[in-house]
Amino acid sequence: MAASRSRTSRSLLSPAMGRRKEAAKLDEEQLEELREAFSLFDTDGSGTIDAKELKAAMRALGFQVKNEEVKEMIAQVDKDDSGTIDFNEFVAMMTGKMGDRDSREEIMKVFELFDDDNTGKISFKNLKRVATELGESLTDDEMREMIEEADRDKDGFVSPDEFFRIMKKKSDNPLDDLDDDDDDEFME
Repeated sequence: MAASRSRTSRSLLSPAMGRRKEAAKLDEEQLEELREAFSLFDTDGSGTIDAKELKAAMRALGFQVKNEEVKEMIAQVDKDDSGTIDFNEFVAMMTGKMGDRDSREEIMKVFELFDDDNTGKISFKNLKRVATELGESLTDDEMREMIEEADRDKDGFVSPDEFFRIMKKKSDNPLDDLDDDDDDEFME
């Protein structure tokens, strides 16, 4: 039953997942957003930004990062070991992060479709409604198991963060159908 639950939960949630895989490349709007952030925080006009400027730019783009993370990110893309990054290095570094941010936005749109009563949580009733609308023939026990799988705080509901975790787990782990015993290993 675990494998069928996993396949069923994947089919209930798959509309956002196809789009999530497309997020790996930046579109023109995202590239322009990066250009603006880079220019705004290249305060001395040198064409490069240092760790302090990078942290400010990332905050402006909606990312919360620690100083050590910023230094590590610069080290990974700083080809000339200058301690700064130019725009191309910035784009290379941010491409995956922009995709992750957009993927979260897509997943949260799906969450809102489930949460039709605007409680900020997905209930058994919400899940049952979506399953019925999609023509999925799930038993009440199967739907309860789906909620239990995602419900980390054991309050009987699925919060936005819990929903995001389970969606990332389902989309990032191609072996998920083979090993359903890794409930505590959520990827984020």
